[in-house]
Amino acid sequence: MRILVDLTNSPHVPFFDPLVRVLREDGHRVDVTARRFAQTVELAQLHGLEATVLGAHGGTGRLGKARAAVARTWALDRYVARAQRGRERYDAALSHGSTDLPLVARRRGIPHVTIFDYEWARTQHRTNVRHSWRVVMPDAIPLERLDDYRAEGRVSTYPGLKEEYYLDATRLDPVGVRDALGVPHDAVLVVLRPPADMALYHRGIVNDVFAEVLERVRTTPGCRAVVLPRTPSQRSALEAGVAGDRRVIVPATAVDGASLVAAADVVVSAGGTMNREAAALGVPVYTVFAGRMGGVDEALLADGRLRMLEAAADVPLRRRADRGAAPALRHDRDPRVLLGVLLDGLPSVAAPR
Repeated sequence: MRILVDLTNSPHVPFFDPLVRVLREDGHRVDVTARRFAQTVELAQLHGLEATVLGAHGGTGRLGKARAAVARTWALDRYVARAQRGRERYDAALSHGSTDLPLVARRRGIPHVTIFDYEWARTQHRTNVRHSWRVVMPDAIPLERLDDYRAEGRVSTYPGLKEEYYLDATRLDPVGVRDALGVPHDAVLVVLRPPADMALYHRGIVNDVFAEVLERVRTTPGCRAVVLPRTPSQRSALEAGVAGDRRVIVPATAVDGASLVAAADVVVSAGGTMNREAAALGVPVYTVFAGRMGGVDEALLADGRLRMLEAAADVPLRRRADRGAAPALRHDRDPRVLLGVLLDGLPSVAAPR
């Protein structure tokens, strides 16, 4: 088979990395495209995923997003047209939240699989679901929450967290990432990820507790904070705010996020992949997400694997008891199983439109 994978955000890189490797090991051809946003391209390089870079994020405004989306969709369409000219066609296209690939795949008659694990990104899902052959999500999300997306008959689910399929505990290097970032081994390491203030589903939400947690870490002896900004503007604001404070580290380049989570004593993030990686690895994790809670986080909160942070004082600033032990997943799942869910019953390639 020949398969196209589109990476439009940094969490998509570790998610697709093992799937691409498995497909290639089995003799399939996989082409990868990437959007320049939130270190997606840099992380792809870090993982050894050679990707054709097409387009960039449109910023926080709706008009900028729309212009960037149109430009990237056309660029991706031209790429697909050239890639299929004179060679075999794509048998499938895969993406986790891309709004560009579903449109192009439908136009070019390629079965597209859209994957997501947060159901309330309504603008995104209304487009993606409509133009996709299959919709894949965790079984923690109630099916009725997709009613507005008209996904009937095309939904497949998988058990557990997507992070449990792509994380390989044996490949994590928590000691190495601490050394690379200059974090003393006896320091309490707090990993922080700011809110996604550029996302449409986060529009209008104010979240002050994140800044309060960062200030508490800065003023607690023996603590270090590693902050992973989502955008250049967040980076600039953070660097200006900490004014060279050596207790706060804002990495200048992409880092192995999973190894960093494994090295942490506690993780505080405004939802997303880093929270779920911590939950998968048994690292204490707090969410400061102020938007509408999704089914996956609801399940993690109910299980006690994720905690809602109400006040900065609730974050335990102490060494994790099992920090020195080798990283281990609570549920270690086979990426081949997930790949089977994605591609099961793949139809023959349709005629181009």
